[in-house]
Amino acid sequence: MALTAFEDDSNFYPPHHGMSVREYLATRITSLKPPMAKAPNPIRLVRMLTRRQWAFFFVAFWAWTWDAFDFFTVSLTVDQLGETFNKSNTDITWGITLVLMFRSLGSILFGVAADRYGRKWPFIVNNLLFIALELGTGFCQTYGQFLACRALFGIAMGGLYGNAAATALEDLPDESRGLMSGILQQGYAFGYLLATAFARGLVDTTSHGWRPLFWFGAGPPVIFILWRLILPETDTYEQHQEMRRANGGVGKTFIKEGKVALKHHWLLLTYLVLLMAGFNFMSHGSQDLYPTMLKNQFNFNSNQVTVTQVVANLGAMSGGAVVGFCSQIFGRRLSILVMCVIGGALLYPYGFVSNERIIAAAFFEQFCVQGAWGVIPVHLMELSPGAFRTFVVGTSYQLGNLVSSASSTIEATIGERFPLAPKGTTKRYNYGIVISIFMGCVYAYVILLTLLGPEHLNRKMDVGHDADAVEAAGRENVSKALEHGLHGREGSASEDGDPEKGTASHHTP
Repeated sequence: MALTAFEDDSNFYPPHHGMSVREYLATRITSLKPPMAKAPNPIRLVRMLTRRQWAFFFVAFWAWTWDAFDFFTVSLTVDQLGETFNKSNTDITWGITLVLMFRSLGSILFGVAADRYGRKWPFIVNNLLFIALELGTGFCQTYGQFLACRALFGIAMGGLYGNAAATALEDLPDESRGLMSGILQQGYAFGYLLATAFARGLVDTTSHGWRPLFWFGAGPPVIFILWRLILPETDTYEQHQEMRRANGGVGKTFIKEGKVALKHHWLLLTYLVLLMAGFNFMSHGSQDLYPTMLKNQFNFNSNQVTVTQVVANLGAMSGGAVVGFCSQIFGRRLSILVMCVIGGALLYPYGFVSNERIIAAAFFEQFCVQGAWGVIPVHLMELSPGAFRTFVVGTSYQLGNLVSSASSTIEATIGERFPLAPKGTTKRYNYGIVISIFMGCVYAYVILLTLLGPEHLNRKMDVGHDADAVEAAGRENVSKALEHGLHGREGSASEDGDPEKGTASHHTP
């Protein structure tokens, strides 16, 4: 029963386990061959999820969506904030930069907390901070207070991503993770759309100017906190806790697992940070300066810019779900590579079509960018050490974000080397060629890193398939955790009203 997992090397260890450097590099092309499993019916995949798994997924999705909403509240009110605090737009954008800088600190603090103490309470503390800091930003009276609130918000924002990914995905059936990963990731694009819509309705429509948008942003996290309070810990985390208790102490075993993870995976952790730097350059490089290009270079008005951005984000949301689903059939790395190649081919219309037809190019370019991103949550989780899944997913993502935080500054600086004829007193630049050159380099970088990197498609995430846990705690203690977890899942399955679905979806070995 439980010991079968230890004998199943095909999933107990990653495909590249035990290879020499030469053997590993020699398999980077051949390992791209897709498994070509029969394409599953996406409706069947969705129906595989139990009510409890849906609850975990949606509370994580909405929290991640609102995390993005709160981030974009500053981006969408830069002019108004500058008037209130008597500062330039550049000064106000430091509020965005500080968020990006402090996100890495948040991912480390909350990632370790979530792996050690559970997904539930760090998630709740995260959302309590969102409430306090969004309200605090809305009541700021000085520029210094504004910067302080946004720096603290960066810590809270950095702590959510890894926890949301683990909460949403780690208990799901293997077959459904690609599709659900794509949907989860596009909570970020959905948050941007919501922020754009509510900014139109709340900013400068009352005597309070920009402040109502931030006050409103503090409301929904109350719902997420109440929602998470009534949900238990994930089964996968409970298995790890049971294994740690069986090994003589949760804290002691957690530290031992950390040493094992660093010993075996330090190179992998470095790779993931480099990969996520490329992905964040890809998203920021294609998005941050794009509205400026449309307005400054192509003379789009505000409505045209808004429509183009909304359509681009609809493309992003579609791409995340579709490519996430396809990665279950064709593999994670191959799906990313194909999106990078197609995205590179679309750079010319994305940066050079100067009329409203550019909307179509924006849709498909963001389909490719966020299609590749849709693979990332599940890809990171499949590669991460089981005991430190939240920490590794969140920290690699946020460190990559930190590295790429200067994307818009780099593009704007290069853009000054390509001046166009001014319009009145407004200086104009050929941002289209800059975005195309920048994104071409980024795509080449991501293709190289993805080609050289590992993959552990359909890795089982229970403790019985975690080689690090076996090394840290021993097979006997892992077996006890599996047996305990099996009994617990039988109980929770009956609560769902579907015993077969409740037990099968966890793949207990």
